[in-house]
Amino acid sequence: MLEKLQALKDRFIELGQLIIQPEAMSDMSKYTKLTKEYKDLEKIVALYDSYKLVVENLASTKELLEKEKDPDFREMAKMELEELKRKHEILEEELKQQLIPKDPNDSKDCILEIRAGTGGDEAAIFAGDLFRMYQRFCEKQNWKITVLDLTFGSSGGYKEIISTVSGADVYGMLKYESGVHRVQRVPATETQGRVHTSAATVAVLPEMDEVEVDINMNDIRKDTYCSSGPGGQSVNTTYSAVRLTHNPTGLVVTCQDEKSQIKNFEKALKVLRSRLYEIELAKHNEAVGAQRKSMVASGDRSDKIRTYNYPQSRVTDHRINKTVYNLPDVMEGNIEDFISALRFAENVEKMKATGVEEQ
Repeated sequence: MLEKLQALKDRFIELGQLIIQPEAMSDMSKYTKLTKEYKDLEKIVALYDSYKLVVENLASTKELLEKEKDPDFREMAKMELEELKRKHEILEEELKQQLIPKDPNDSKDCILEIRAGTGGDEAAIFAGDLFRMYQRFCEKQNWKITVLDLTFGSSGGYKEIISTVSGADVYGMLKYESGVHRVQRVPATETQGRVHTSAATVAVLPEMDEVEVDINMNDIRKDTYCSSGPGGQSVNTTYSAVRLTHNPTGLVVTCQDEKSQIKNFEKALKVLRSRLYEIELAKHNEAVGAQRKSMVASGDRSDKIRTYNYPQSRVTDHRINKTVYNLPDVMEGNIEDFISALRFAENVEKMKATGVEEQ
């Protein structure tokens, strides 16, 4: 572990020199990457320096105890030794956490897509409930959520709703929500009071920029049409809505959020970039079969990840076998406990995979 930490400190010092070089400052893309790497290493280097100081103080205090004969001084040294041991344990654990490989996309904004699955009208209503849950959660995090495109369900909710979420560490927290969410309850459309099971699919994609995902614009067909709202309201009389079709993959993205066709085009392109990135990432992970698939953050949309049982007021996350009996609270956007537990479980997996916990 100490060798890894020293190598990171050496890189931190090197970056400090690189970012002040004229050639780096003249290339904004390169300069941004270097300063981001420098900032990412700053915390771990500060922890490492504190850790080394504690290790040195531990050694000198132990040496003092071996030589010192005065009872008062020995008592003070023992107290200091206990405090140093406590700091040593805390710093060592923090450093292990910092050495866990991080997803470079965690700090990015994201695309949040929710689609009704099995269950007909009730599935669309549930998709609407999930979107409201995420809206509440985003409000608590001071994140901005913007709807790009939606299709309403015939009895309420959404057949599909696509939005962007922007803020601090958005993807790093919301990525655990990807998968199939299942609901068990008596639908509003049920006349005999029977409990039905329906589902909605959630996809969380990191928002990628032009540098990270290169798109050949010749591969894209652009169509424009008039945007529309529920019940024929808010119908735009200009062709501002945009539909992009990526010919090589067949991917189709629409956006009608803005009154400006240019802005809708830019937003649709962001969504297309993120979906293309997801496809390439899936191919990469399949090709590197040696990589152990994470049970927690696989992002597989076919995985049933969570069940919301209304009769029992129960919410169960099947990946970590976590169950709570406060469903109304969860539906109000209080999903932090699930995200924290999932993040912890993923970190444990990564520590085992990299051997960090054994060092």
